[in-house]
Amino acid sequence: MRRLEETKKTSQAGKQLIALTLGAALLVQPISTIAWPSTAAAASETEAVPQSTTTQTLQKQQQLVRMSEEMITSGAKRVDYTWTSKPGEGAVLSRVHVIEIDLTNPYVKLDVMNGKPGSVSSVSSVGNMVNKTGAVAGINGDYFNTANGKGNPIGAQVNGGLLTVSPSKLTGMYAFAVTADRKPIIDSYGFEGSVTAGDGSTFTLSGINKAAYRTEPDNAFSHANAMYIYTSAWTQSRPDVTDSSTTPTEVLVQNGIVTQFVDNGMIPGNTIPADGYILRTHGKAAQYAREHLQVGQPVNASYNLIAQSTGQKIDPNSLQMLIGGHTILVDNGAAATYTRNPSSISPNTDRARTAIGYSKDGTKVMLITVEDSGSSQGVTLPELQQLMVQLSVWRGVNLDGGGSTTMIARPLGDTSTQLAFPTEYGDTQRQVANGLGVFSLAPKGQLKGIKASGSSVLFLGQQASYSMKAYDNYYNPVEPGSLTPVWKTSDALGTFNGNTFTATKVGKTSIIVKSGEISDKLDLEVVGGESIASMTVDASSLVLESGKSLTVPVHVTLNDGRQLTVPASSLKWELRGFTGAWSGNTLTIGTVNPSASVGYLIARYDGFSAMTALVAGTDKKFDDFEGKTYPISFQGTNGVVGTSTVVAGLTGDNATNVLQLQYDFTGGSGTKAAYAVLNGTGRTVEGKPSAMTVDVMGDGSLNWVRAEFVDSKGAAHLVTLAKQVDWIGWKQIKVNLPADQMAYPITLKRLYVASLEDGQDERALTGALAWDNLAFQYPAVIPEPQHVKIELKVGSKSAKVDSKPYKMDVAPLLLDGTTYLPLRFVTEAMGAQIGWEAALKRVSVLRGDKLLEMWVGRSDFLLTGVRKQSEVAPITRSGRTLVPIRLVSEQLGLRVNWDGKLGTITVE
Repeated sequence: MRRLEETKKTSQAGKQLIALTLGAALLVQPISTIAWPSTAAAASETEAVPQSTTTQTLQKQQQLVRMSEEMITSGAKRVDYTWTSKPGEGAVLSRVHVIEIDLTNPYVKLDVMNGKPGSVSSVSSVGNMVNKTGAVAGINGDYFNTANGKGNPIGAQVNGGLLTVSPSKLTGMYAFAVTADRKPIIDSYGFEGSVTAGDGSTFTLSGINKAAYRTEPDNAFSHANAMYIYTSAWTQSRPDVTDSSTTPTEVLVQNGIVTQFVDNGMIPGNTIPADGYILRTHGKAAQYAREHLQVGQPVNASYNLIAQSTGQKIDPNSLQMLIGGHTILVDNGAAATYTRNPSSISPNTDRARTAIGYSKDGTKVMLITVEDSGSSQGVTLPELQQLMVQLSVWRGVNLDGGGSTTMIARPLGDTSTQLAFPTEYGDTQRQVANGLGVFSLAPKGQLKGIKASGSSVLFLGQQASYSMKAYDNYYNPVEPGSLTPVWKTSDALGTFNGNTFTATKVGKTSIIVKSGEISDKLDLEVVGGESIASMTVDASSLVLESGKSLTVPVHVTLNDGRQLTVPASSLKWELRGFTGAWSGNTLTIGTVNPSASVGYLIARYDGFSAMTALVAGTDKKFDDFEGKTYPISFQGTNGVVGTSTVVAGLTGDNATNVLQLQYDFTGGSGTKAAYAVLNGTGRTVEGKPSAMTVDVMGDGSLNWVRAEFVDSKGAAHLVTLAKQVDWIGWKQIKVNLPADQMAYPITLKRLYVASLEDGQDERALTGALAWDNLAFQYPAVIPEPQHVKIELKVGSKSAKVDSKPYKMDVAPLLLDGTTYLPLRFVTEAMGAQIGWEAALKRVSVLRGDKLLEMWVGRSDFLLTGVRKQSEVAPITRSGRTLVPIRLVSEQLGLRVNWDGKLGTITVE
């Protein structure tokens, strides 16, 4: 999601001020209103953003279904749901993951975690925070300021009764808190504080540990004419003139005494003593400091929060914890009017989301995340409201989302935590400022149960090892000790050898582990061919060349949308036109049949098949940047600066000359890109390539890396090499070119890195990429099978093929409006290769680049790895297999004409 960012120019020097950058999702609009209203007042004073549909319609269309649950620790459990946004045909499913906290349980606690323990101005992953704090689970928290890398939460923060960050003066921002007596609260908070000098004079404090930003509604510089406290929890440089448009005067206080005073400057160093604090002042506040806070004088600071709903002062000591958020989402058990304009957090776009809420009786807190990865596509903000209502949330608030959305949880019986689901960046966790941790306070307990752990989805022939974990009566892990596990399945879908299971039959079963009188089971699915909707053979190269090695992963999409990789041990391969040897999923091509212009690589799994064609061709090196004789220049958009040049000496296998692009996206606004331009207008690419391979040195920036081609008609073609650079070091990438859209010849004009405006703060602003060993693939075109005219007549064994007489041993059969032909005729007349597997009653028809597979008596069929449906199917008559001519012909690209008066059929 997008950051909360506002760029302004200072009145004196015209320097840009990045006032606030909210984690992943909040863009400060032209800053307008800062009343800290009660919920009702805020709802009436803030304009509601139009939602995509009415609440009533949403409720009719959407459904939340509980799928599974598992205890994390005493008082905390993880519950997983599916959310259906469009029931029926075209239904869209999203996975919702919730951690429920029982506040009546004394053995569980919620608290805020920071990027670094004890620091409110640093970032880290939620997983790292959980590990360092000893939490058993956690989610990402507040939006945060990423300006100058300070990573400061936008909202307030209270840890264990200590206020470590004050709230920002922004309209409609709410926070979640738990009181010292374990009551949940969601409210909007203000800050109140003052400094009292030794002479009794006072000055108002504006906040504690805050990065510079623009206040609302006056759009003022936060640190102008203001005094802020910075404690030892602030570990970055304090706001200077560059990011605050104010020149500070600073006062160091230790043990209640002023020990250092710097006028119109900053106290050296970023480390603030644990027994003191720094008062950062400007303008009127600085003048007060000069008159009342000189070295040796006593000073006292006091501050508290103000609950905007009641106007009451809130002593931080009365709170167990508090973490900032964004708009109210649910109030009184119903979707609430937004308290802050959510236009900058993509309210009507499906994104990963994070929220927190509590039950009507105040005994249960729900940490809510929605997954946006794979077949789970996230939700809109109105959908998030509705699913929270269905979760029985009484009052709830939005937290940082998009690329920041992360949940970490400890599986039952495990001693370590893990990522609960992929983030928008896969297994990569975004660095965030803080998170909400779940902590166990339980003592060591007695053995309660055991837990089976291992794979829940397997393919036929696949082996998997399972382990047994144990947990106590507080659901915390304990050593299994003398427990001896015995493994079995509830249905005979495979066999165990020790703790290793081999799947031999498809279906659903349970893995059961037992030790003495205690046992556990784990649901297991062995995927069958009937569950597969499509299968692809994704060979790393399509060139048919003796001795060439290629990796051949096979991917499937199941009927329910899940996408899986079929292990090599589960596949059966059929090679036509060449021989080869396998090692895992790597194929080394052996002898190529000299009479075969095409080699077919057919993968089979439990009756499902997919095919790819290999053809004679070459892989041609395009550029390795050795001895380069053409110019390379740098281009940037929207204020982007950088360099592009050929360099030597980079580490790894690509230690010779490479093309390096260094970029800096910190300036400007909007979508940003940095280009390495080849030869001014591009370098001409020989022939008509269909794919490109290139080595790319990644920088882990999560930015987008692409190549730009220009064809002979001047049209630009942008080819994505990687949607996100989530690796560091060298990696070979292969991409297919849009050959069917390009007018050849083409030129490779630019290689570049880009960062879209949406979610820009989730990616690195500076970095360096490199390219090497560019090559193009030029496979020959698969020969188009000859189209000949076939003339048939129902009931007659006489036919014409290419105007020549042909005698069939079985006449075409007309049955229920469908004409059937014998297999042999299809082979000889249509120029197709036919296969028949009697045990499966399966017919295979291979012609050109298409593989058609049908079964006798079945209406479904496969066309080059995709399951389709038909009203007709092959039949048997007098021991012969007959196939429906229209189905076969049209699926293979032929045209069928039927003359009902004459009873004739023409195929051409």
